Amino acid sequence: MDRSTFQKLSDACIERVTAWLEDFDPDELDFTSTDGLLSFEFADGSKFILNRQSGNHQIWFAAGVRANHYDWDPETECWQDDRDGHQLFDRLVEAVAEKLGRELRF
Repeated sequence: MDRSTFQKLSDACIERVTAWLEDFDPDELDFTSTDGLLSFEFADGSKFILNRQSGNHQIWFAAGVRANHYDWDPETECWQDDRDGHQLFDRLVEAVAEKLGRELRF
C-alpha cells in the first residue's frame, strides 16, 4: 500500500471512531484527537489509545494491558489484527463495553 492510500484509510478509520465516541457522555468516556492519535479517557482515569503507525502502515489499539496491531485488508475492506484476524471495530466495542460494564454497538 502506498503512503497516500494508507493516510486516507487510516484517517477514515480515526474519523469513524471519533464519530462513535461523540455519542458518549463525557463524564463516562471522553476523548481527545490529534494527528493520527485518538485517546479515550474513562471516568476512573484509565486510557485506551488508537493510533496510526505510518511506518508499518498499521493502526494500533492499546486497551489496558492488551495491544493489537491492525493491517488493512482490501478484500474485506476492514482493519484486521495481524495475529488472529479479528476486526478492529469489533475489538473497540468489546474493550469499551467491558470497561463500561454494559453492552455497546458500533
